[in-house]
Amino acid sequence: MTPESSQAAVSAAHPAGAPYERQATPEFWRGRRVVVTGGGGFLGSHVVDRLRALHADVFVPRRAEFDLTTDEAVRRLYETARPEMVIHLAAEVGGIGANRENPGRFFYANAIMGILMIEEARRTGVQKFVQMGTICAYPKITPVPFREENLWEGYPEETNAPYGVAKKALLVQLQAYRQQYGMNGIYLLPVNLYGPRDNFDERSSHVIPALIRRMLEARDGGAPEVRMWGTGNASREFLYVDECARAVVLASEHYDGAEPVNLGVGEEITIRDLAAQIAESVGYQGRLAYDPTQPDGQPRRSLDTSRARELFGFEAHMPFREGLRRTVEWYAGQRAV
Repeated sequence: MTPESSQAAVSAAHPAGAPYERQATPEFWRGRRVVVTGGGGFLGSHVVDRLRALHADVFVPRRAEFDLTTDEAVRRLYETARPEMVIHLAAEVGGIGANRENPGRFFYANAIMGILMIEEARRTGVQKFVQMGTICAYPKITPVPFREENLWEGYPEETNAPYGVAKKALLVQLQAYRQQYGMNGIYLLPVNLYGPRDNFDERSSHVIPALIRRMLEARDGGAPEVRMWGTGNASREFLYVDECARAVVLASEHYDGAEPVNLGVGEEITIRDLAAQIAESVGYQGRLAYDPTQPDGQPRRSLDTSRARELFGFEAHMPFREGLRRTVEWYAGQRAV
């Protein structure tokens, strides 16, 4: 086949405007020893499900046995699991309120976990390290859509800066280790996630689970209004959790570069419109009231997702209303148990 005919075949299989997507390869994953920190959590449990379906040999460290903020536990984890790959998803994180209440803890725990995990991966010769970053690492004022090259153009939004800076430092560590030691470490930057198994705790949840819970309680209690922080004018982008898990698995197999990669859908929604959609989804008909004395957080969030599409063939497909419906349905089922 000539180069011209080969290109024609590719074009026919993937016509202009159609997504070009790669798939996880069972042969790559079968029997591969993978540690997934945070594997019992929201994103991690979906990643673990996908890896086990591909017959990877997955080890999930539990906090009760492995406190990853301590050097002893991290060393013992690597000795126990002997991983070929590490996917580091463990984090201490929450919404705006939790970030305001725990800035020191969030900085220390997230920084030290990553530093220790990356160093031990280097020391033991792990083949690949996958680090999950955060959209909170971007500057407070970033041109929309956020591009990976914007990451260092300013300081993060103040309420989540300690968390964002701690996670961003791990990108520097991975790039430095690649330069000095030849270590293969990649860094992924997801937008806000939502979906089944999310954290619905009223003290630490993010905006979608927090609003779903509050509106269901308001509906069931006949409350005339639900009050929310901020003006409602800030925008966010949301990626369905299982789509993010698919992206993590694809990047873990197919991407080996030094540069960070955004994971998202490339669309934003204001908090005001989000709240209206959640009210509609749960059947709440009361008033939605906003408190402008409370912070909005970052003014806008929406990602340029072209790098993920080009480098490892990831593109999100879940319609937001459908993802929201599945999330509400899952949580309503949990409440009924």
